Amino acid sequence: MKIFKFFQYAYLFFAALFIYVAVQKYIDAEIIDYLSLLLAATAIFMFFFRKKFNTRFEDRDRK
Repeated sequence: MKIFKFFQYAYLFFAALFIYVAVQKYIDAEIIDYLSLLLAATAIFMFFFRKKFNTRFEDRDRK
């Protein structure tokens, strides 16, 4: 059960990584990297989705 909480925060790490890559490409070549921004947005969405899912799963176990 604890490993699910770890992976939940791994999504935030990857979102930060993708945002960093997009900003670096924009600074270096003034190219907007839409793929990295899309992956960052997806990772942030997955973080909140998994967080909500994990709380529902824990609440179900308590009953």
